[in-house]
Amino acid sequence: MKPLQPIPLQQVKAARRRLRGKVVRTPLVPLNASQSAASIYLKLENLQPIGSFKLRGAANAMLACDPELVRQGVYTASAGNMAQGVAYQAQRMGVQCKVLVPDHAPRTKCRAVERLGGEVIKVPFEEWWRVLVEHEHPRMRGLFLHPVSDERVMAGNGTIALEILEDLPDVEAVVIPFGGGGLSCGIASALRALKPEVRVYAAEVETAAPLKASLLKGEAASIDYRASFVDGIGGKSVLSEMWPLARRLLHDSLVVSLAETAQALRLTAERNHVIAEGAGAAAVAAALGGGAGQGKVVCVISGGNIDSERLIAVLSGRPPHEIP
Repeated sequence: MKPLQPIPLQQVKAARRRLRGKVVRTPLVPLNASQSAASIYLKLENLQPIGSFKLRGAANAMLACDPELVRQGVYTASAGNMAQGVAYQAQRMGVQCKVLVPDHAPRTKCRAVERLGGEVIKVPFEEWWRVLVEHEHPRMRGLFLHPVSDERVMAGNGTIALEILEDLPDVEAVVIPFGGGGLSCGIASALRALKPEVRVYAAEVETAAPLKASLLKGEAASIDYRASFVDGIGGKSVLSEMWPLARRLLHDSLVVSLAETAQALRLTAERNHVIAEGAGAAAVAAALGGGAGQGKVVCVISGGNIDSERLIAVLSGRPPHEIP
């Protein structure tokens, strides 16, 4: 795949016009915690209709496509949230939707896709990962919507940056969960164009931190990926087409432990009454750890789709390795 370039600001602004009335303009609220030297704010993408930011990118991509292609049906590869975004928009547009999910995908996310009329197809993790790398599946038909390295998806994600700057013009840093880089690079593209001094950090967990490994090595690196309750981020490697863009736009990757992520999840639930899935909690954990500095720091709560069993386990303080 050809390496990607930063998303032009005009594409992000066009996405915002396209998405008006179709996604929620989510609030930015202070984190009610006193143990941090930073002033931490939460960008609540868990309040989107599907419980995740992914609706922005999925809807923008489908609305920007040739309608004739969309009418032939769409499919994606996703651990759950992009799947919901595509299924939600497909239902609105009256087209067929299929999603390939890894075999460890959370039941909550799979059931949500089915409620939206999407067909869930579970495949082994290796097969699922190949779809992300190759941008197709030999047995699937229809328009493939890549959850990460689609410029239209990243432009939709970048609309979050416009809202952050409107609500907190003097923001100094933004911490964003890093799955494949589509969210972080979309936001960073817009911030670079409008306020380049803002530092943009990726948040990764210790069991799945390919970006940190790549930054240390100076090239896209593979890691020993381990599945955990933090299912919305992490992978075996940084996608080759995303690596140059991530290296260019992101200041660093802040890696947190599963225990720190669980603690941050409990904190947002107890202090702000916000239910964050593991990916969003990882961003909060990274900010609480001080890696993003001591100024005004925004953490993107990327989603809130967490299985009830996992949520109960985290809130009850069970060790992370025991969380189902």
